Amino acid sequence: MKRTLLILVLAAAAASAHAGRPCEPWRPAVHDVVQALDLATRTAKALDATGAQVVVIARAGQDLSRWRLRYSHLGWAVKTPQGWRIVHKLNHCGSARADLYRQGLAEFFMDDLHDPVAAYAVPTPAVQAALQPLLADDFRAGQLHEPAYNMVAYPWAQRYQQSNQWAIETLALALEPSAGTRPRAQAWLRFKGYEPTVLRIPAFTRLGARVGSAHIAFDDHPNALRYADHIETVTVDSVLAWLERAQLAGRVLTVR
Repeated sequence: MKRTLLILVLAAAAASAHAGRPCEPWRPAVHDVVQALDLATRTAKALDATGAQVVVIARAGQDLSRWRLRYSHLGWAVKTPQGWRIVHKLNHCGSARADLYRQGLAEFFMDDLHDPVAAYAVPTPAVQAALQPLLADDFRAGQLHEPAYNMVAYPWAQRYQQSNQWAIETLALALEPSAGTRPRAQAWLRFKGYEPTVLRIPAFTRLGARVGSAHIAFDDHPNALRYADHIETVTVDSVLAWLERAQLAGRVLTVR
């Protein structure tokens, strides 16, 4: 169901759901498992040391240096009696659909990392207090979830929704209860000064991406911007910079 969060086991997470990239059947190498577990352990210790109950957390699952971006995917890490759990949105193996998941840190970092690094930022106490009960409630956490997935979804449209977009729209819902629809959540984000990343993608590249990938579309972008090769989308880097700039979270910290 649209508003139901799914709980994955490690094998299912590794084999069936990825953050907006194609996936093929694979078994993680021993080195990858050890690396993910080590990063998860180090990250848990770092998060515990903050004393926070909710943090924003990111990973580098893909090499995005071509676009001058470092991180590919983020979610909300919530402290529970069982440890840290990541609430985030994942694309189904390069398809045009995505769902919401709860995962442990090891599962979160098992997703074929390009670079074994975690980035996190601690929200202000007020932001944590608003997010924690919302993320604990399956219905509320999924209230603004749109299953139709597009890796480069336009931030100010509602046809599609990518993973990072869900995260900040849900933040808007937590901090502004009247933002109970996606248009209202996006209006709040504009009001708070969120600025998406601008990607310069030529028409030929867009055509190839659209034909070869079900999870990439450009038809939700305004024609004037699209024809100028001006593609705006929600990236991890832009979200982390905005959270600090808007004084909603502290500076970005990393764990290797």
